[in-house]
Amino acid sequence: MADKIKVSLLGSTGMVGQKMVRMLSKHPYIELVKVSASPQKIGKKYKESVKWIEPRDIPENIAELPIVSTEYEDHKDVDVVLSALPNELAEDVELKLVKQGKIVVSNASPFRMDPDVPLINPEVNWEHLELLKYQKSNKNWNGLLVKNPNCTAAILSMPIKPLERLIKINAMYIVTLQAVSGAGYSGLPFMAIDGNIVPWIKGEEEKIPKEINKMLGKFEAGKLKSSSLEIHPTTTRVPVKVGHMGVINIVTNDNMDEKEVQKALDGFASLPQHKNLPTAPKKPIILFKDEDRPQPARDLQYYDGMAVTVGRVKFEGNVLRLVVLGDNLVRGAAGITILTLEVMKELGYF
Repeated sequence: MADKIKVSLLGSTGMVGQKMVRMLSKHPYIELVKVSASPQKIGKKYKESVKWIEPRDIPENIAELPIVSTEYEDHKDVDVVLSALPNELAEDVELKLVKQGKIVVSNASPFRMDPDVPLINPEVNWEHLELLKYQKSNKNWNGLLVKNPNCTAAILSMPIKPLERLIKINAMYIVTLQAVSGAGYSGLPFMAIDGNIVPWIKGEEEKIPKEINKMLGKFEAGKLKSSSLEIHPTTTRVPVKVGHMGVINIVTNDNMDEKEVQKALDGFASLPQHKNLPTAPKKPIILFKDEDRPQPARDLQYYDGMAVTVGRVKFEGNVLRLVVLGDNLVRGAAGITILTLEVMKELGYF
């Protein structure tokens, strides 16, 4: 056990936190040793503090852990702090820990667009972790901060990466169909979504273009220059529990065969696959040729939710259309945080 990476988890009792607890409970070299939650739960056992909604029981090695605070003293003896904190709490708590010397890998939105903070979707832009070599001196921090993207941007960016290499993208028009779990366990009243579609999600249409362009940016001379793709998203909330879908229409002047596009998507792999990292899907993109796929009810399970599925790849004039689907709680949140930590270990960042 001595050579394992010891981590603590902030926001351990929420939906994303529970996913991380389950995924880390049997990890080959990351050991979850501390769990944190709201102040009123401090001192209680994890099993007494959580409203467990994951399938199967709470992992035995986590159930008896006491809830600790978010203060540095409670985390000073771990290697890395993972964060699934709500956005409104994350900025102050995480920054305090980083300034005091902790490495924090966070799923929360504050600092995602900071030019000195890498925004990592491991298959898409693992190279951006090189920002960490300059972060301490630029920020005068004692620790390090790494962010994961918004769940929708994480899912959408996966097929956009190989396509951006293959074709010249003039503009991109995206309509998302996002599951209610993206709003949190209690984030959307039943009466607001049952049998309904809400054609707007606060903040999402601003985040998606910025975050995708940052992830597709180029790292040069110690600085990250964001891409400048023209991206126009329309975000909607649909009555599905889990699974964010995006209908992507890419405007291009390139005359490309659909089979070439399918081959690029189906064959996409990156450092997590080449290094065979534990949480990495063997195939990050699963390609369907059936006209009625992917579907949230059928296609979220691939590689334990870490793959995204793509279908309906078709050129119509100068527009390439495709549909992408991913697990917003795993690929878009818990799993991407753990995989980012695995890449950091592989590259020697701690």
